[in-house]
Amino acid sequence: MDRSYKTIVVPTKGKELSKGKKFRVALIAHDAKKVDMLAFASKNEEFLKKCDLIATKGTGHLINKKIGLEVKEMMSGPEGGDLQIGGLVASEEINLVIFLRDPLAKQPHDPDIAALMKVCDVHDIPLATNLSSAEILLRGIIKQTEKKK
Repeated sequence: MDRSYKTIVVPTKGKELSKGKKFRVALIAHDAKKVDMLAFASKNEEFLKKCDLIATKGTGHLINKKIGLEVKEMMSGPEGGDLQIGGLVASEEINLVIFLRDPLAKQPHDPDIAALMKVCDVHDIPLATNLSSAEILLRGIIKQTEKKK
């Protein structure tokens, strides 16, 4: 599979998007982190509205309802949404995953979460699991985007 893209350089291995293809971002947040995700999406709305957004059901619904961003909703995390997003990562249809996890709470679908994180590592897809890393990754991507103009 050809992994060379042409528009936006992802800050890993110099990957770029092919011309006319939107940057695809997966957004996931555990319940205790949904407010943080809303703040992140609101702060970065200008960039995110230029992207194809994919999210687990609860996260996607909240972002669409509160911020108005168009989001393709997968199943909820416990119902298999994390695995659906992992499948998109494995087929190289996702360029960035922002997964604001609650590291202090045991999740009934922890194996699914581990699988998603593993597939991001296997396919070298940037994964942020907290606000600081999400901001740094997005700033790098935005900076690369601005260089291309």
